[in-house]
Amino acid sequence: MSSISPQQLAVVVAEALAAITGAATGDELKQVRTQFVADGSPISVINSTLRDVPAAEKAEAGKIVGQARSEINQAFAARESVILQAEEHARLMTESVDVTAVASRHRVGARHPLNLLMEEMSNIFVGMGWEIAEGPELENEWFNFDALNFDEDHPARAMQDTFFVEPVDRHLVMRTHTSPVQIRSLLTRELPVYIVAPGRVYRTDELDATHTPVFHQMEGIAIDKGLTMAHLKGTLEHLARAMFGEGAKIRLRPNYFPFTEPSAELDIWHPTFRGGARWIEWGGCGMVNPNVLRAADIDPAEYQGFAFGMGIERTLMFRNDVADMHDMVEGDVRFSQQFGMVI
Repeated sequence: MSSISPQQLAVVVAEALAAITGAATGDELKQVRTQFVADGSPISVINSTLRDVPAAEKAEAGKIVGQARSEINQAFAARESVILQAEEHARLMTESVDVTAVASRHRVGARHPLNLLMEEMSNIFVGMGWEIAEGPELENEWFNFDALNFDEDHPARAMQDTFFVEPVDRHLVMRTHTSPVQIRSLLTRELPVYIVAPGRVYRTDELDATHTPVFHQMEGIAIDKGLTMAHLKGTLEHLARAMFGEGAKIRLRPNYFPFTEPSAELDIWHPTFRGGARWIEWGGCGMVNPNVLRAADIDPAEYQGFAFGMGIERTLMFRNDVADMHDMVEGDVRFSQQFGMVI
């Protein structure tokens, strides 16, 4: 009888089958295969001793070794199939899509209605042949006040109305209106000039339902030969009807502004306003004061002009029934979404 005994092989097979059964993953099964089948494994070592078995016993020894290897390989194949099916099922469960589940929804953003409104108003003037002008928000006091005919003791210059940038002797302020853009345009452009200046402005107001320290204005100025209040009124009527419909009306009430003379308050009327048709104050306007023309080195005997301005927040409030200024500044996307991409 050879040195290869059935009992020895039975022990090896039993250890291999136990290890195969205990393998839970493909990686663990590969380790078991290396341990019990690969070169250097017990069954491989036993198989290598067949060359030393006497010729008369070699057939019988080879038979029992082959049976042992076959039993181990069949166990591997069976266990591998089970593990692959389990791993495939787990992967499918992980990658599966529950068609009955509520889809995840990403909130779509929206442009702020103030920006949309400024663009709409700007486009109306571009359609009339006007140009859009911009300027710095940190402005020199001369452009913000002196060039616009504000006296040195004018209340608007006071610390309680204007944000002065320290040190104060630098004469820098956060612009209180977009009128400085008009002065800059008059100093740098060839006449005639027809520009509108939309933008952000700053006042030392407390934030409440109808006020905010940072807001937006749309101001315009036209300088040409022969301009009158009739041209101003016609321009504002066109703007009102383009913004509020053909039923819109305007009226001009006498008032005082340092940079215009004569000056007027601009009121607008439309039957669809919240609370019923009524006159609502919209802005200020008038003929450009000759002192403003002189500050821009323009001869008031040869050129005349008109100017106007209105708040964008105020326009949005009575045009779209916005009751509280907080809604415009708090950044809640739900406020912007109700306006969509156009208003």
